[in-house]
Amino acid sequence: MQRARTRNRRHRSGFTLVEVLLVLVILGVIAAMVVPNLLSSQQTANIKATRASIHGFETALKLYAVSNNSEFPQVSSDEMVNLMLNPGQDASGRPLSPYLERPPKDAWGQPLIYEYPNSKVANATMPAIWSIGLNHQNEDGAGDDINNWSELMQ
Repeated sequence: MQRARTRNRRHRSGFTLVEVLLVLVILGVIAAMVVPNLLSSQQTANIKATRASIHGFETALKLYAVSNNSEFPQVSSDEMVNLMLNPGQDASGRPLSPYLERPPKDAWGQPLIYEYPNSKVANATMPAIWSIGLNHQNEDGAGDDINNWSELMQ
């Protein structure tokens, strides 16, 4: 009698292969439904973060222009970032505070692109600023590039 109870316990102590496979299939179905939503949310978050970086760069550029006779410099992106990080000295020789703490980058870690005068929008008073976007290819503000003038034109 004792052996029969021991044998029954031994056979009932684990999961069958069918039960384990069924759990794996259920987990796979759940993952297939959830993962695309998570990836879409991540892409949306990156776009919003990049728009925020562009807006922050615009704000710093406006502060720079206020300090420099309302003029935006006609320089390359790299030179503009350098001017924003190291603005030099005021008329009395005191060092000016930087307008940026670090070079502006998009959510993918790529530097933002600056262009002034703005060739993207007719009669624009603000510089064109854009990110090369998810594909990491500069499409001059088009394609998947994220820019500061698309919302103005809508």
